[in-house]
Amino acid sequence: MFEQIGWNKPFSLFEQYVQEQQSGKRDSFVAKLDNERIGYVCVHWESEHPYFLKRKIPEIKDLNVLPLHRGFGFGKKLLQYAQMHIASRSKTIGIGVGLTADYGPAQRLYIQQGYIPNGEGATQNHQTLKYGDTITVDDDTVLWMTKEIT
Repeated sequence: MFEQIGWNKPFSLFEQYVQEQQSGKRDSFVAKLDNERIGYVCVHWESEHPYFLKRKIPEIKDLNVLPLHRGFGFGKKLLQYAQMHIASRSKTIGIGVGLTADYGPAQRLYIQQGYIPNGEGATQNHQTLKYGDTITVDDDTVLWMTKEIT
C-alpha cells in the first residue's frame, strides 16, 4: 500500500515488524476500512531512544495513515488504541515527531491528545542538539514527548 504512494517502506521492514512482534519487542495494529488497510501504528516496549529506554517508557512509533484517508480521525483512533494497549503495562507513554511541516498534523494531534515535550529538546539520530549545531533537518530530527496516563 505504501509503494503505491511512493513511500520507501520495503516489505523486509514489515517482516522485521512481525519478527519483533513474535519476540515481544513490538506490537503492531492495522486500521482497515471496508477490508482495505489504510494505516498502522506500532508500540515499542523497549524504545531505541535513550531517554525512553533509561526510564522504561514504551514508545508509540510509526503512526501512519495513507494520505487518501487522512483528516477523518483514523490517526487519532490508532493513537488512542495504542495508548489503551500501553496503559496495561505503563503509566507513561513516549512518542517522537519530526520537526518539518510534513509532520504538522502529527504534531497537532499529539499535543491535542496530551503529549508534552520531555524537556530534552530536539534530537538528530537520538543525540540532543546543542545551540550552534549545524544539521540537515530530516526524518531523524525529532522532538520527543511523553504523556502520563490517568
